[in-house]
Amino acid sequence: MLTFLSHFTGGTVDSTLLLSLAIILCALVLEDLTTVVVGVLAADGFISAPLALLSLYIGIVLGDAVLYSIGSLARNHPRLAQYIDHNFTLSFRSWLEKRYALIIFSSHFVPGLRFTTYAASGFFRYPLSIFIPMAIAGGLLIGTVLFYTSYWFGTFTSEWLGLVRWGIASMFLLTLFFIGRHTLLSYRAEKNGSDAGDDTHE
Repeated sequence: MLTFLSHFTGGTVDSTLLLSLAIILCALVLEDLTTVVVGVLAADGFISAPLALLSLYIGIVLGDAVLYSIGSLARNHPRLAQYIDHNFTLSFRSWLEKRYALIIFSSHFVPGLRFTTYAASGFFRYPLSIFIPMAIAGGLLIGTVLFYTSYWFGTFTSEWLGLVRWGIASMFLLTLFFIGRHTLLSYRAEKNGSDAGDDTHE
């Protein structure tokens, strides 16, 4: 088994397994950042592309499950529930229910939205029969696209950009982050304004 794994990864078993485990743990917490970094690492030959993708997939799926579980726990534990903005949560629920499957699938594509929607899914106990396939499909799709984009970028720029490409990759990630944050804050502000208007009319 170890001989096969060593041949599969193209490196030493010990170091490759440690790197694979690190990728899983990092993808569990920071999906987009980890995917971009791992794509460049694979392009540089630190880990094979198949094993890198497999590790990313495992980390992303586990991360989705953890977020759902956090929401579920928050519903039943007062110490966690005190950190929840219940006014926003109720309005967010009405938005979720309109296109639940599509929102769960697409949450991976908007940085910052995944945590909110997946934790809310657990909090409101939406059916796992919808959550699991939609979350996995969205995660694997964006993971694959981001990985191979980063892999191609790392391969193409390895000889003439050197360390500068890490700065470019960082700028790309920051852009994704601010786009996601702006999207979420804009929705929240719009929803709060709408609720305030409804209260005024009443």
